[in-house]
Amino acid sequence: MEHTEPLTTTERTDHSPTPSRAQRRGARAHRWRRDTVELAAIFLSVTAADLVAKIVVHGPEGPVVLAASAVALLATALFHTWWSHRHHLHGPPAPNAPAPPAAPGADGLKGPLHDFEQTTLWRVRTTVQDSPGSLARVCTAFAQRQVNIISMQSHPLPNGTVDEFFVRAPHTLTRTDLAAMVAAAGGHDIWSDPADAHDLVDVPTHVLALATRTALDAAELPIALRRLFGQCAIRQYPGAARRGGAGVDGPVMRLPVPSGDLIELSRPHLPFTPTEFARAQALVELDTLLGPRVPDVSARLRLPAGADLTVRRADAGDHEAALAMHQRCSPETLRKRYHGPVRDADRYLEHLLDARHGQTLAVEAADGRIVALGHLMWDDDSAEVAVLVEDDWQRRGLGLDLMRRMAALSLEAGVETVYAVTHSSNTGLIATMRKLAAPLDYQVEEGTLVITAHLAEAAEELPVPWPTRPGR
Repeated sequence: MEHTEPLTTTERTDHSPTPSRAQRRGARAHRWRRDTVELAAIFLSVTAADLVAKIVVHGPEGPVVLAASAVALLATALFHTWWSHRHHLHGPPAPNAPAPPAAPGADGLKGPLHDFEQTTLWRVRTTVQDSPGSLARVCTAFAQRQVNIISMQSHPLPNGTVDEFFVRAPHTLTRTDLAAMVAAAGGHDIWSDPADAHDLVDVPTHVLALATRTALDAAELPIALRRLFGQCAIRQYPGAARRGGAGVDGPVMRLPVPSGDLIELSRPHLPFTPTEFARAQALVELDTLLGPRVPDVSARLRLPAGADLTVRRADAGDHEAALAMHQRCSPETLRKRYHGPVRDADRYLEHLLDARHGQTLAVEAADGRIVALGHLMWDDDSAEVAVLVEDDWQRRGLGLDLMRRMAALSLEAGVETVYAVTHSSNTGLIATMRKLAAPLDYQVEEGTLVITAHLAEAAEELPVPWPTRPGR
């Protein structure tokens, strides 16, 4: 008996098995059947062509038959093209289809993915050369350390580009690690800071939302600028000429306004870019174009005594009514509020009722008289609060209601610290600040008392400032 060795399969360079003898016989049979089918198709085509030619030559409808045949062939070709394309895009891969080749550097991406509890959000900014591949090197450096880029924006410079990233990094990576990683990839002037979920917004959407708030309320401009650039100090100076005009000087940005004032923004350790200057200038131009404006918001107050009062936003149109209220106040009440000579109280009103400097709340009686005023004035990253209540309406809760509303408005604007400046003998204001249920700091200098309230811990106790807010 002839001894038959078992068939074996050897490895090829493309990792496919060598065809066996039975497989080769099957392939030859398949080719023979295919050749037979193709030959039959040729004979059938010749017969069909001869039939069509006779119809065209001898029949009256020959041109119609040709046109119909052409349309049918064209439709068949289009259907075949569409079906092949759809099957190629959406069909499942073949069982033995090879996996796509790995990207360069993919070996550095192996390892378990980190869940959110094990990661930290960072905001990273760096300057790179304006050349092909510079951004790719930074992104590759992030990927090799399992740092996920959530969003990125570029700020072009005359001789480079500032790239700003929001990234989610493993919690084991420190600020120093991030800086070293970016520096090794070619970045310089590196700045990083922890971020939170509120920073994860689309930049154009964020700018449009700030523009909407600014368009509704002139008092929102400083807040919009702070929200646009993060933590920064904002000051407004009367007279742009003496401050040097518009422009960017490293970490300082100057924006002149048509009134002649100058808005100055500053933030340490992070220079402004021309792109950021253009965004800020667009908000200032929008504010200038729309002019003074105050939203039409109000709320009803019902005091224990039964009086029906309205609290609303005040503006320059309330100047005469506010002056009349001053005349009904005692000199002692005005002195406690304005910390100076009583004769100077009236001239402060023009500044306080200008919406660009902050928000003023007025309590109005049923006959239209203003009986109390509350002022919320932006000051860098905090705000000053002040309350004036007409003598006949004191000790009825008006001051506390105004203080609580202003604290809520401050938190709504992202300002968590407010302070009041008064005489140390003003026990009424001291008691009102204590009722905010917020931690207080006291500072006394030469009879002047500064009370600072940290509002974050009292946020849940503060009321909604207005029941409805148009456009919000």
